[in-house]
This record gives sequence, C-alpha cells and structure tokens, in this order.
Amino acid sequence: MTLNIDQGLQSKAGFRGLRVAAKIVESSLITSFHLEAADGSALPAFRPGQFLVFKIPSGDPKGYVLRNYSLSGSPDDHRHYRISVKREPSAGPGLPVGLSSNYLHDDVCVGDVLIADGPRGEFVLDEVSDRPVVLFSGGVGLTPMVAMLHALANRSARRALFLHACENGEVHALRDEVNGLISQRPGLSAHYCYRAPSAEDRIANRFDSEGFITRDVLQSLLCLDDYDFYLCGPPPFMQAMYQTLRGLGVAKDRIAYEFFGPATVLDSEVKPKPVAPTVNATPVPAVGAITVEFSKSGIVAEWNASAQSLLAFAEDHGLKPEFSCRAGICGTCTSRIISGEVSYFEDPLEDLAQGELLLCCSLPKTAIVLDL
Repeated sequence: MTLNIDQGLQSKAGFRGLRVAAKIVESSLITSFHLEAADGSALPAFRPGQFLVFKIPSGDPKGYVLRNYSLSGSPDDHRHYRISVKREPSAGPGLPVGLSSNYLHDDVCVGDVLIADGPRGEFVLDEVSDRPVVLFSGGVGLTPMVAMLHALANRSARRALFLHACENGEVHALRDEVNGLISQRPGLSAHYCYRAPSAEDRIANRFDSEGFITRDVLQSLLCLDDYDFYLCGPPPFMQAMYQTLRGLGVAKDRIAYEFFGPATVLDSEVKPKPVAPTVNATPVPAVGAITVEFSKSGIVAEWNASAQSLLAFAEDHGLKPEFSCRAGICGTCTSRIISGEVSYFEDPLEDLAQGELLLCCSLPKTAIVLDL
C-alpha cells in the first residue's frame, strides 16, 4: 500500500517524504527500512543517537499517530536513513498489537513513501570527549547504539565496548554488522548476553554470557577507567543497569540514557528538598527573578535554570506530571498555563490549543501560573 505524500500528512515544513529503498528482515522480530528522500535530495545530517518522528496513518481523528524510531545506520551516509523496527505483539489477551510497528512490518513495501520529521533528540554520542565508551542496550534498544558504533569505528580512536542483552540468537538483530564494525580497528569489542539461549546458540557459540548482565559481568569486562556510558532499552533493563552502574560508583553525569517504551525515573535516590518554596503565598521576586506557581498544589517557587525544563522543575518540587518522550513530541506532558509566558528550547512537533504548553521543552519567560 503506497502512502501518498499529498494526503495532508505532510502538513508542517519539518515533515518530508521518505521513500522506502529497501526492507530487510534483521531477526524474527526486527525489520530495517532503508529510506531516501522522495524528491531525490540529500538528507539532513544526523548525530548518532537521534531519531525520526513518523506520521503513521490511523483511525485517530487527526488521521495519524506519531511514532519515534531511532536512526540505526551510519551518520556518514547522507543519501539514506535506516530505522530498525521491532514488531510489537499484543500486551495481553484481548489487547491490540502495536499499531505502527505492525503497519510498517505488514503494509509498507519498497517504493512506498513515509512521512517523517527530524532528525531530533539530545541522546547523542559525545564526539568531543576522548573518554572510552560503553554502549549498553537491551532488545531493540540497540538501534541508536549501532549508529554510535558506526561513528566510533569510523571517526574516532576511542576504546568502546558494545554490550547487548536479548532473549536469544533468533531475536538478536544486526549482529553481523556490529561484528564487522568492531573488527575495523583495535580498541573495539562486543559482549552479547542471552537470557535464554537456544541449543543452536550454544553450538554456534553466539553469546558470551547467559542470564542477565550483573555487577560481576561488568567488573569482568571493564578495567578501572573513566568511561562514558550510554544506555537504551526497555524500562526494567534500564533501571537494572543504571542502578548497577551507580552501585559501582559511576557518576550520574557519566550515564546518558534513552527509553524504548514508557519512560520512568531511573534514579531512586531521594532528591534534595528545594530551597524554601513558599506554599500558599505569592513571594515578591527579586530583580530579574521569575516565579513559578503550581496552582493546584499550592506551591510557589523561584525558577532555577539548572532544572532545564518546567517538567524537571515540577519534579524537583515533588510533583509528578505525566510524561513520555521529554522531547516535545508525544504531548503527554501537556498542561494548562493560567498566566504568564514561556519559551520553547525544542519546538513542539504539533500546534497546541490556546492556553496549553508542553512542560518537557519549555522555560518560563515571565512569572507563570500553571494548572498543576
């Protein structure tokens, strides 16, 4: 079924038509889509770790839903993008299968045109750093890590370990590509951990450890050094790996991460109490100070730029707004602004109704009152 880019899906300047140049099965669950500009032009460069946002046709009132897929190919290829998509099964009896992933797997063919925006995202490889790198991934979370490995293999002399956990060899995607990249130069290595390897996996010696990635496994792989760690995968994997690294003494600012699945909070440590927020009062701000009031919670506090977004500022003050992407895309953190003005450091992907804002990518310009 061919998507026509004139059907109204390409409604914003940032969205473009991407033609499927190849569709390649990578494992029993994951298929890659190689994409090129529908108009034949060169594609915008991307930083390893970034993603594209796709408009997937649906029965939604808008006619589509938005879905993010990480770029899994080489950032040095300016003619093609690649996304590698896991077919999402039903979460349980009577529940639907993943809408967008099954649409891509079952209905999209070579020659079809998809509508996408991007590249987007701040979960990217720091290519300025000269520290050694550890790329942790679980399941389909390996996709941005493969793009990072391409950059490390071709642009850098840094040591890097590609550490991947999955069920078994049947679902393990992009293995040959990763092995080819780590063979390109000294200093690159990979470790594969299978939770339930098959008899064929054992015979072919496809994995390096079995079960889960534990503290002991990490200590056996990593010599004493100051690493940059990158994590990507489903929430249980992310939480386990983050807490293991923290338990080994890894500083928070050495761990970058992105969720595949519902976002959650990785750090179980109690945050320090904010400095004297005023409850049920309206403080007089100092010159140049900005106050943020959460009207439902009765909290008024002076804005602290270290929070980096209104979502983070709300969390710092004990509120728990809903969120998912933290990138101005999904709309989960939409809130009502009662008064004041905000600015966006990442433009929302879609227009908001009057009086609404996205907490995850906005900052206060003036004193504001939020309906939280």
